[in-house]
Amino acid sequence: MRIDVVTLFPDMFAVLTQFGVSRRAHEQGTWRMASWDPRSFATDVHRTVDDRPFGGGPGMVLMAEPLAQCVEAARTAQREAGCDRTHVIALSASGTPLRDARVRCLAAQAAARVGLVLVCGRYEGIDQRFVDSFVDEEISIGDFILSGGEIAAMALIDAVVRHLPGTMKQESAEDESFAGGRLDVPHYTRPESWRGQEVPAVLLSGHHARIARWREEQSLARTRRVRPDLLQDDLPGD
Repeated sequence: MRIDVVTLFPDMFAVLTQFGVSRRAHEQGTWRMASWDPRSFATDVHRTVDDRPFGGGPGMVLMAEPLAQCVEAARTAQREAGCDRTHVIALSASGTPLRDARVRCLAAQAAARVGLVLVCGRYEGIDQRFVDSFVDEEISIGDFILSGGEIAAMALIDAVVRHLPGTMKQESAEDESFAGGRLDVPHYTRPESWRGQEVPAVLLSGHHARIARWREEQSLARTRRVRPDLLQDDLPGD
């Protein structure tokens, strides 16, 4: 999978290729990443990429042209890398909330040779004309404000890379939270007794059917307690 990132802070993304699952997948060639700094496409001596908003108001707005040239350069690079199509995502607090199903869909696009371009906003926002002309989708990772889109983009990349073929054991991806529309079960390991707390006896029984039933019950109970909205999503429509 090819992922290109439009960002004023490209060095932030080095952690994805240096640590954890995403590092191993990158070393295996499962995914590739390139970054594009809008300042590289600025035309003035100060490499200006933002300006005051029309109509007044606080903050600065990222200008459309440097971002557009970044995306155009990324599209060209993706075509040369063998991508048949490019999907442009802007990380935005006003975007659609990211859910597990969307993450898995984005990962599946790798098989269709679809490259991702992630646009990281900064300051007060991005010129809407760029969004209207170049962005295919706006995604939010939660109802809160970050200083920029970089952390959100890194979260999205990490989530997607985990689901690329060969990155993780298939059973691991199938058993985790959200995979079946519910939260994951509680997990335990050695020792069997820790500070007066015991591992549930059923997990030590070796009875696979009982363990499976216990896990199903625990998953449902945890989801009902912590994220009842996930169960509401499963209800049939009127």
